Amino acid sequence: MKPIVQISLDLTNIEEALETAAMALRAGVDWLEAGTPLILAEGLHGVKKLREAFPEVPIVADLKTMDGGYLEAEMMAKAGATHVVVMARAHEETIRCVVQAGKDYGVKVMGDNLGCPDKVAAARWLEELGCNYVVHHIGYDERRGIAARGLRMPSPLDQLREVVEAVRIPVQAVGGLSLEQAIRCPEYGAPLVVLGAPLTIDADAFKTADGDLEASLRLICEKVQRGVR
Repeated sequence: MKPIVQISLDLTNIEEALETAAMALRAGVDWLEAGTPLILAEGLHGVKKLREAFPEVPIVADLKTMDGGYLEAEMMAKAGATHVVVMARAHEETIRCVVQAGKDYGVKVMGDNLGCPDKVAAARWLEELGCNYVVHHIGYDERRGIAARGLRMPSPLDQLREVVEAVRIPVQAVGGLSLEQAIRCPEYGAPLVVLGAPLTIDADAFKTADGDLEASLRLICEKVQRGVR
């Protein structure tokens, strides 16, 4: 598939999220993500406001669903989300419920392998259960905790090729990617390029990072698209 650039709005108020989203779309970003901090702070209201402001743009609701799968997916679909996220470490029935809700309400399901001891096997399992995408994810706490102990910080690029080769559905790599690493994701076979903390968002304060973010995003979008021409 054609590479897609997605920005994760890991912010805690809808006003800043809307401003960041508008700037990102001007720069060429394709998809918006209502990040987990935004959903925790604003709930359905945040997703609804994004949909009202950007009626034609795909919106990923990063629910990280672990239970109550059908209801959570249904609520976000009705609020305007086009994609929802369920965790591979949820019970199999929860994943099945989210997949069914996706079919019933016309939303795509992204299965996230965060925290799985075997991320490649988890990706296969998510595909078997009917997820439309795999999110290959190294978590915020995991990265920071390991680095604080003086060990090498893990990266989603470590096993990205293996995950891509294990499934037939599109893969997205998430978790502390640098600018250069994010741009390289399509080279690994992962066409869904996600930009978020700490690349475009201040990861500690959860506010827009300093600097010319729009110019940085435009550069990323141009480089990602250039890679397929």
